Amino acid sequence: MELNWTDGFEIKVRIENGAAVISANREGLLSLADHLKNLAEELPGSHIHLDAYNSLEEGSSELILEII
Repeated sequence: MELNWTDGFEIKVRIENGAAVISANREGLLSLADHLKNLAEELPGSHIHLDAYNSLEEGSSELILEII
């Protein structure tokens, strides 16, 4: 699966009081929307794994998006 990132994206994920909070600029939200659209066309079990070492802002918690 090809991930298309909108130039200038910023995405941060944190866990706050047991809830996942995703904070992103416009480009980050557009990128995530495209990733979700692409993931919806994949087979069950396919996933996208994002973290501070792979596309998220420094200090971010891991984010795993999976189709079931």
